[in-house]
Amino acid sequence: MSEQANQAVETVKLEDLSAELQQVIKFEQVPVELFTMLASVHEASEDVVRETWNTLPASAQNILDNFEQFHALVSLSQSYAGIDFMTETQDMKFDDMTDEQTQDYKAGLLDKLLHNCVKDLAKQLKQARLKPAMKREFREIFTK
Repeated sequence: MSEQANQAVETVKLEDLSAELQQVIKFEQVPVELFTMLASVHEASEDVVRETWNTLPASAQNILDNFEQFHALVSLSQSYAGIDFMTETQDMKFDDMTDEQTQDYKAGLLDKLLHNCVKDLAKQLKQARLKPAMKREFREIFTK
C-alpha cells in the first residue's frame, strides 16, 4: 500500500462521520478498524439507499426520524455483509472460469448481496409498523 493510501486509511475518525453514522457505530460498538470501510460504503450507497427510502410508505419512514438514520443502518449492514462475503469467498475458485471471470462473478454476487441488505432493512421497517418491540429497537439506536 502506498504511503498516501496508508494516510487516507488513517484519517477516518468517528467525528468525521455523520451524526447518524456515529450513533450507529457507538450503539453497535463497531471497531475503529472498520470506520474507513464503513465511510466508503456509506458514501457509495447513498443514491441506491435514497431510492429505496423514497419508495417506502410514510408509515414505515416514520419509524425513524429521517433518511440519514436509514442510510446509516443500511451502511452498517452492508459493511458487515461485505466483510463476511469477502472472507467466505477469498479463496473460492471455479475450475471452469478464468480468474477474471471468477472475479466478475464474485463482484456480481457481492452487488446482489449489498442490494439485498437495503431491501431487507426496508422490509424490517415495514414490519416494525405493526410490531412495537421492533419499532423500539430501531428508535433505541438513535436515542442514546
